[in-house]
Formats: sequence, structure tokens, C-alpha cells
Amino acid sequence: MATDYKRGRRDGLRLALAILSAEEEKWEALLGGSRAWRTNRDREVRHKALQVAQKRLQTALNKLALFDREASDAELAVALAKIGL
Repeated sequence: MATDYKRGRRDGLRLALAILSAEEEKWEALLGGSRAWRTNRDREVRHKALQVAQKRLQTALNKLALFDREASDAELAVALAKIGL
């Protein structure tokens, strides 16, 4: 059960990273696109907040991976095999 819980936590963090990455790309495309300086500033703040959140999630994921490196490597190998790489 502990293994399933750890795998679930890692999967959750990976999903959150993917969502944040998509959001960051959306806001990155909008940077500087408005004539209003306040709107541009707000977009820059949101973009930076998403980058910080991604970095924090990546750090948490790395900490989990350090404790269970073999299981993490095995999960990665299975995921790569599923997509054919």
C-alpha cells in the first residue's frame, strides 16, 4: 500500500506539473500583447507565479524520487515503453 501511495503522489505531482506547464505557455503567449501596461504587468506576474509553482512542484517531485529512486526509474521505464520510446 505504501508503494501505491508514493506512486500516486508522484503521479499527482507530474499531473500538476503538466497542467502548470500548459498554463505557463498560455500566459507566455499573451505577454506584452496588450496596449494597457497594467494588463501586461498582471500577465507577467501570473506567468512568474506559474514558473515559481512549477519549480516548487519539481523540487517536491525530486525529493520523492531521491527516497525511492529504483521505483521511480521503473515507473519511468514503464511509461516510456507504453508510449513506444
